[in-house]
Amino acid sequence: MARPGPSNSLSDVRGLSIGCAEDKSALTGVTVIVPDARAVCAVDVRGGGPGTRETDALSPENLVDAIDALVLAGGSVYGLGAADGVVAAMGAEGKGFAMREAPGVPRSPVVPAAILYDLANGGNKAWGDQPPYAALGRAAYAARGRDVALGNAGAGMGALAGALKGGQGSASIVTQDGFTIAALACVNCFGSTTMPNQRAFWAHAFEIDGEFGAAVPAQQSFDAEDWHGAKLNPAPRANTTIACVAVDADLTPAEAKRVAQMASAGLARAIRPVFAPFDGDVVFALATAAKPTPEPRALAIARFGTLAADCLARAVARGVFAAESVGGHAAWRDLG
Repeated sequence: MARPGPSNSLSDVRGLSIGCAEDKSALTGVTVIVPDARAVCAVDVRGGGPGTRETDALSPENLVDAIDALVLAGGSVYGLGAADGVVAAMGAEGKGFAMREAPGVPRSPVVPAAILYDLANGGNKAWGDQPPYAALGRAAYAARGRDVALGNAGAGMGALAGALKGGQGSASIVTQDGFTIAALACVNCFGSTTMPNQRAFWAHAFEIDGEFGAAVPAQQSFDAEDWHGAKLNPAPRANTTIACVAVDADLTPAEAKRVAQMASAGLARAIRPVFAPFDGDVVFALATAAKPTPEPRALAIARFGTLAADCLARAVARGVFAAESVGGHAAWRDLG
């Protein structure tokens, strides 16, 4: 039977380290995912108001077929600057892409990024012309390791999930034949992660060993127009779930793209409504190539994509489950 990995997090995928940094005064933060070696990456953008960097470079037909790091950040457009700090740190270490080696010509680290909107969450954003994100990116990169913090951590620090405090969540699964698939999500959605008027998560059917509270639905049916638990006053670019799924197989860029597309179904299993015009939902897929993909490859991709979607649904619920109340933003744990 497939089971979660040792840490039930993205770090269970061999070849990945994760770093987080937060500014608790500003109620914002950054999460950096770093492969031990350059890794194949793809992206699926479903939200109507995304904010991204270098995602075009990930298209399978383009030149760059691997990345050096991945950044998830708060701060809306300011948060894209977190990748600048990571690029600078990696470039100083001689890491990155090079068309050819030449004296005095630095390598170019490939660091895609996606952001969520946390500017109106009550934190102190009076940073003038010095947003904190480049520094937060450097700090998160320096702090990388195998531990993954949940709840008010990294890019989930200032996140709001519908009417509840959002956060950073992660989950993993290990298959019977030894592959590890995992997800990390920073949950700042317009929609609700819980069923109307109850504590049960939409993702409850995918829960393993009570990992997000084992709350059982009080009823199975509901009004299709009941959006209880969603944000009441959405605005463009104000809501987003940004996520990364990963597998320790040697996928091609096109195969990773299919996994990313399939994994996005996990957001639909855990959030309602989802992919709205004012959401910026983005899912990256990483392949660390620690194991050869089994034949037939198409069947393997179908398995990986399905399990990635399951892990992503669980990661969303775990992020909200682990979050702590901040200011007037109540957490799931404080619900009656």
